Amino acid sequence: MSSPRQGSDADVLRPHAEEQYAEELHLLAKEDDRPRPPGWKLSPWAVTTYVLGDGDRVTPKYVGARRVVEVAVATLATDRALLLLGVPGTAKTWLSEHLAAAISGDSTLLVQGTAGTAEEAVRYGWNYARLLAEGPSIEALTPSPVMRAMAEGRVARVEELTRMPSDVQDALITVLSEKTLPIPELGREVQARRGFNLIATANDRDKGVNDLSSALRRRFNTVVLPVPATAEEEVDIVARRVDQLGRSLELPGAGTGLEEIRRVVTVFRELRSGVTEDGRTQVKSPSGTLSTAEAISVLTSGIALAAHFGDGVLRPADVAAGIVGTVVQEPVSDRVAWREYLETVVRERPGWQDFYRACRDVS
Repeated sequence: MSSPRQGSDADVLRPHAEEQYAEELHLLAKEDDRPRPPGWKLSPWAVTTYVLGDGDRVTPKYVGARRVVEVAVATLATDRALLLLGVPGTAKTWLSEHLAAAISGDSTLLVQGTAGTAEEAVRYGWNYARLLAEGPSIEALTPSPVMRAMAEGRVARVEELTRMPSDVQDALITVLSEKTLPIPELGREVQARRGFNLIATANDRDKGVNDLSSALRRRFNTVVLPVPATAEEEVDIVARRVDQLGRSLELPGAGTGLEEIRRVVTVFRELRSGVTEDGRTQVKSPSGTLSTAEAISVLTSGIALAAHFGDGVLRPADVAAGIVGTVVQEPVSDRVAWREYLETVVRERPGWQDFYRACRDVS
């Protein structure tokens, strides 16, 4: 077996934000003459411009209300940590990555929250071979991403905070309130340097979440990320991300499939809200979230089908199976809701007959 090696940038499936958008970050840093908080690579104004784009040389990374981003950036310029809250698929992880990249130049100091996340992932662990051979020492200590961020004055990220056990969550309380991480085994501590802060993401829609304690929640400033306000806004977001993913996977661009993108977004929005876009027909909402992120996944898979098993043009048959698989999560109730929507809404909609037949065939 060949030894692992570091591939070239072209080999990386998904570069980190600070690598993928290095030219934009360099451009903003070069032209940024506004005050920068201690330890920041860019001013708050430039960070916001990087995230939202400038309509010219800087591409938008997040499409949404400017005030939401400004509040998030302003929070990180204080001693308050930031909690990005929202239903699944509202770009919480995406936004946290780009904020960390613009502020610290490094988005990789990441703790992924799961039901099995241990306290060592938030505080520190040990190299047990050295620990047994030498006893407790700074050399035997394995720092967590949070500890590294504190020592280096960078932004740490905690994904899916509410999926972590409550006792692990509460390990952050001292870090966020005292800006200190004690190491009692060594009789010392790590104090946060200027530039340190923490971005956490959470949602309360998925099963298996652990509510934050009031003590921990008080340490965060919470910013709620809404679902896209309009269909056009959501179509724009989906088309951009599908196009970006398509380029990295060497798939055809999303431009030829704009009609199918609009159709998928319409279906997801109507089922999500429980009413058709004209407001005339009530429909049953399935159990899933039907998020923007799921729409992106359905369409990316559809483009792959069209590219490898068709003529490269995205058609209803390419997205039908993905839509059905996303909508029907609960085999009984969701299937009933989907069939009713298909027969009462899709079947009667002008210009949707091909889509209706494709969905019926895979349902």
